[in-house]
Amino acid sequence: MIHFDKVSKIYPGNVVALDDINFSVTPGEFLSIVGQSGAGKTTLLKMLLVEESPSSGTVFFESTDIHSLHSRDVSRLRRRVGIVFQDFRLLPHKTAYENVAFAMEVSGRPDEHIASDVPQVLELVDLGDKMWNFPHELSGGERQRVAIARAIVNQPDIIIADEPTGNLDPLNTHEIIEILKKVNDMGTTILLTTQQ
Repeated sequence: MIHFDKVSKIYPGNVVALDDINFSVTPGEFLSIVGQSGAGKTTLLKMLLVEESPSSGTVFFESTDIHSLHSRDVSRLRRRVGIVFQDFRLLPHKTAYENVAFAMEVSGRPDEHIASDVPQVLELVDLGDKMWNFPHELSGGERQRVAIARAIVNQPDIIIADEPTGNLDPLNTHEIIEILKKVNDMGTTILLTTQQ
């Protein structure tokens, strides 16, 4: 599904973020990328989203060199990817339900699908009883579960989770990993970064 072929990224000032990286991710795999801060984990994920280009080497998604795609094809690729950030990135004036529904609205999904899918995905992340709460009314772990629900509601092929437990205590960290495993068991590929 994903293949990095001799990928390097060198930023101005000769700062090496990635050096000759080779790896593959198969459909349905759960892959953890572990490294200290500054090791290049986020750069690697940005390459998958075509937000950064390699200095050398090639990144493939299903045998397509994604950095040679036209911008409209990059948009199509990104719709196949769900993203979970460390800092949640929820809309503060929208409820948990509305934050998840918004991801479906921007994808052009019909209202009846939103009405049926959003409660189901919030139940999946154990937030069915908090769907009308605003982010400030939720704990950090609950906010991250809303972020996961938002990432999976459009049924992407892959979830990119960039240090999703970095701001959480051990109990919430365990819960988030268990939810991601549950999503992975449903056939979604998970690419997770975490610090050592």
